[in-house]
Amino acid sequence: MKILFLPAYFYPEKAASSYLGVNRFHAYAGNGFRMVVYAPVPSRGIDNATRACYMKKKEEEMYGGYMKVHRFSLMAEGKNPFLRFLRYITQEVTHFFKAVFAKDAKDSNLLFLSSTPPTHGAMGALVKKCTGKKYIYCLQDIFPDSLVGTGLAKKGGLLWKIGRVIEDFTYRNADKIIVISEDFKRNIMAKGVPEEKIEVIYNWVDEEAVVDVPRSENKLFDKYGLDRDQFYVTYNGNIGLTQNMDMLLEVARELQQSCGSDAAMQQLGMVKNGSDAALQQLAAVKNGLNSSNSFEPLITPHNLSEPLQTPHNPSAPLTTPHHRSIHFVLVGEGAYKAEVERRIKEQGITNVTMLPFQPYEDISHVFSLGDVSLVISKPGVGANSVPSKTWSIMSASRPVLANFDENELKTIIADHHCGIFTKAGDKEAFKAAILELYHHPELCREYGKNGRQFVMDNLTKEVGTRKYVEVVKAVAGHSSSKS
Repeated sequence: MKILFLPAYFYPEKAASSYLGVNRFHAYAGNGFRMVVYAPVPSRGIDNATRACYMKKKEEEMYGGYMKVHRFSLMAEGKNPFLRFLRYITQEVTHFFKAVFAKDAKDSNLLFLSSTPPTHGAMGALVKKCTGKKYIYCLQDIFPDSLVGTGLAKKGGLLWKIGRVIEDFTYRNADKIIVISEDFKRNIMAKGVPEEKIEVIYNWVDEEAVVDVPRSENKLFDKYGLDRDQFYVTYNGNIGLTQNMDMLLEVARELQQSCGSDAAMQQLGMVKNGSDAALQQLAAVKNGLNSSNSFEPLITPHNLSEPLQTPHNPSAPLTTPHHRSIHFVLVGEGAYKAEVERRIKEQGITNVTMLPFQPYEDISHVFSLGDVSLVISKPGVGANSVPSKTWSIMSASRPVLANFDENELKTIIADHHCGIFTKAGDKEAFKAAILELYHHPELCREYGKNGRQFVMDNLTKEVGTRKYVEVVKAVAGHSSSKS
């Protein structure tokens, strides 16, 4: 059997979840599946020298010879929306002709596509109609719902209607649709997709590659000159329009300003010492009882109506050596990164550090960098998704702090006590959650331990890749483990 892949991005390009594809390819090769890839010359997250090298490298073999990769020329990915759109269209047209007419593609008998860009699934449906290949569609994002969530389209509007036509055409022609959550499954079933066509496979984490690295051994602190004595809130992943970076910067700026004022230091001291006013405010957050009724419960094992305790003397001033300032570290790339950097400079925000994507071999250091790590999005964007970075956070034994739409993520955090959930866009609940974890490092340790256990019980690489292999075999009618 030979599987045809037409990825929008491919090695050595860097993306937050690229390890998923690597793990799948290893599993396919281990089961004797031949693979052929047609991909554009890389441009995302690499330097000019690397791109120039791949401009000359039109073909290569990978995964012990089980995969053959063909590269085709394509303009580099930029930030101009029109040029990005033009690049996507050019890529889709090229992919279609490669899939239908290229020799290695003709020899394949199964097409496997993911949902980036949004038109990719429809292009795959056209390939199936022209070639008769079996077609597996891996749905990592639901279009046009995601456009509505970001405000780029209005439900019922022209763009939304066009998106729905593309979506229906894709689903109708796919032989199997792999979705990454039960929420995704319910969403597309409501649009008429038969349940038997859908397979739920959660994005996993390589539990052996993502482990806890003690701060004393974490090389990123030395590499980027980070103070090991501070309290770090980290974000790892795409820095785009949907991640609500504006709210995150507002919180960072407010915490920076508050830490420099006497009134704020008193307020932090009230929280630290368990004063009635501060505890009442945190309890309101915990129980969702504020006047706007917008707070979501904070999942904590202790009772916020009782005084909050700290491991050191609660009467000690916050300026003792035990006090660590709160610092944010954003690791990643994306269309909105330049704007984030501009705002940091313009607004004088000194408690935010921006770092580039790190090599995959350093992933444990990345996800172990913080005391707590974020899963964050604008309201309406994440209603049907559980970002795969969640599992990496848990695998590194770090607590998850979510500011996200209510979905399975909230249930997982609550049921397994592995972090704090706040409602997407609720800045005050988000800030209160940061302060709670800041003043209670024992909670960070407990949530991190619970998260790691959840990963080991449910989301290992072996479990996830085995399910993909089984789907490929079932769709291709492949009964043996080797071909």
